[in-house]
Amino acid sequence: MSVYFHLRAVPPPALRNSASWFRRLFDDDWDTVRDRIGRHREEVLDKGYLHHELLYAGSPPDRAPDGPRTHVVLGGRPVGHPDPSRPPFLLLTAAQAGRVADYLAKTDFEELWGRAREEVMRPYGMPEAERDVRGAFAAAHRDLRAFYAQTAQYGDAVVKWLMR
Repeated sequence: MSVYFHLRAVPPPALRNSASWFRRLFDDDWDTVRDRIGRHREEVLDKGYLHHELLYAGSPPDRAPDGPRTHVVLGGRPVGHPDPSRPPFLLLTAAQAGRVADYLAKTDFEELWGRAREEVMRPYGMPEAERDVRGAFAAAHRDLRAFYAQTAQYGDAVVKWLMR
């Protein structure tokens, strides 16, 4: 089973206070999703999304205090899924998304990588894999930076969800 962590930009007036509405927000086919990704209106992280969280927010006990660093991947107000066995949706307000965009615009990937490298590389177990792994994380960082910059420019909120 494939796992993907989706981040979707949504204009604040379109948001509904309904778990069913949040679920329907992620019902699109992959062609539609790819189109939104190309326009920086949606971003998708693969099953390694927790390592992306580590890259920005750190890991206990060195986790960053609540704020833009912790909002990049898993931050946001939880909204329960209609099926309680499924993970909740996460909602970042437009203001929070704007702060994340500012943070990412000023953040040096090399600094992030230096702090998280050892932990991120642990599952790969091979030093020769580092170039490819680092490259994938650097590309995801650029994509997240573009997504949040576009989202902030439009004044949109972000809805996130772990899809299986």
